[in-house]
Amino acid sequence: MNYLNQSIEALIKEKTACIAQLEKLTEKGLSLDLSRGKPSKLQLEISMEMLDTLNHTSDFIAENGQDCRNYGGIDGIPEAKRMLADMMDTAPDHVLVGGNSSLTLMYQIISHAMIHGICGSKPWSQVENRKFLCPVPGYDRHFTMVDHFGFELIPVPMLEDGPDMDMVQALVENDESIKGIWCVPKYQNPTGIVFSDEVVKRFAALTPKAEDFRIFWDNAYCVHAFEGENADLLDIIGACEEAGNPDMVYEFCSTSKITFPGSGISAVACSNANLADIKGFLKFATIGPDKMNQLMHARYFQNGKGIRCHMKKHAAVMAPKFTAAYRVLEEMLGDCGIAHWTYAKGGYFFSYVTLQGCATRIVSMCREYGVKFTPAGATHPYGVDPSDCHIRIAPSFAGMEEITMAVGVLALCTKIVSIEKVLESGNYVVA
Repeated sequence: MNYLNQSIEALIKEKTACIAQLEKLTEKGLSLDLSRGKPSKLQLEISMEMLDTLNHTSDFIAENGQDCRNYGGIDGIPEAKRMLADMMDTAPDHVLVGGNSSLTLMYQIISHAMIHGICGSKPWSQVENRKFLCPVPGYDRHFTMVDHFGFELIPVPMLEDGPDMDMVQALVENDESIKGIWCVPKYQNPTGIVFSDEVVKRFAALTPKAEDFRIFWDNAYCVHAFEGENADLLDIIGACEEAGNPDMVYEFCSTSKITFPGSGISAVACSNANLADIKGFLKFATIGPDKMNQLMHARYFQNGKGIRCHMKKHAAVMAPKFTAAYRVLEEMLGDCGIAHWTYAKGGYFFSYVTLQGCATRIVSMCREYGVKFTPAGATHPYGVDPSDCHIRIAPSFAGMEEITMAVGVLALCTKIVSIEKVLESGNYVVA
């Protein structure tokens, strides 16, 4: 039944039936959470053997002769650099290895830019009306970070192969107060799309009006395919070098959703000038990173190939969850004309799009029935989606039965709210 061409009588009857289904589905009470992309307990178990890599009899000397138990090595040990560079398809000499969170590296770089400026440029705190570009739908933690530092957040629509590059180009090449853009280029959060070669090349060829404009290339899901090999993504660092803009990008990755989110390792990859700038402020904050953890990861995986092999175990857990969610949506909403969704082939999320003006009420109703989703609007700057139609779905943490039930509640709430919206608007067929 397509809800957009039904009579008022048919819609009222359908709403009554959906409410009855919802009450029956939730009659025993639900408490389900699909709000954030956390690995499940089963996924955490996958990496437990890594903890046996080092013990009190181990050799703790890195390839460069450094004792990993001691101070020093602010940019990380060689074997960890090489492994993470392989993950990002870049060269080890571009890489600095950090702690468990790539988000922390992003924050530190932006904080440095605010206080001291990037590579000798004017501190961002002294730039009036400073702005940051935010592809939407996108990652809420990116947006709140730059909002915290007082940036005006400029939404840029996501297209099927990446951000609207015509808009990006027009903005950055004509406004010196625009200092950066967020990007999740592979299995994007939340749409799951992969940036095309053309989009990557257009990023690399930008000629920003601000000399210190930077692309924050958060390649968080670079090895997180569900089936087969990972999708191809053009190397942004190489593309920027080829275009004569080697300093324009910071690329990030981590093992947060590969091993243990609370105790993984992360990295930033960038030009020599940017690396020198980063090490220049890190030396005041640390005498060295956790090299024991770097060594443990490097010896367990050996290289990027080892990581990709390991990720197939994660894929065996993740892929069925996404398939289950899609199956419920297709069965319950496939012909209703009131919602559509993206089909991610990797990562941790997919994007669910309702009729305009319905997402907030749908999420609220789901919560009333015991199912928690990410707040509507979280995918947009300031938590406000002007169309009120985007919801981010995160199936990873829930079990298979929980996913089926949670998405069933989502579908029924979508039907009820959409019928109310259609009736309110008067866009129904008069019998």
